[in-house]
Amino acid sequence: MRVKVDADKCQGHNRCFSLAVELFDVDEYGYATELGDGQVPQELEEKARLAAANCPEFAISIEE
Repeated sequence: MRVKVDADKCQGHNRCFSLAVELFDVDEYGYATELGDGQVPQELEEKARLAAANCPEFAISIEE
């Protein structure tokens, strides 16, 4: 599984970061990016889905 943040959609709410700090980072303006190449370890898959579901801008996509 991989997560991807669409920079054009992200509005800096930081919900993904607060729910899954292991998978996301935020810049000095609050905009999120996926860490590394977005690869999600199996033990963090539930957190990735939770972060995607809680993004008000639907900026996070998941590739299975």
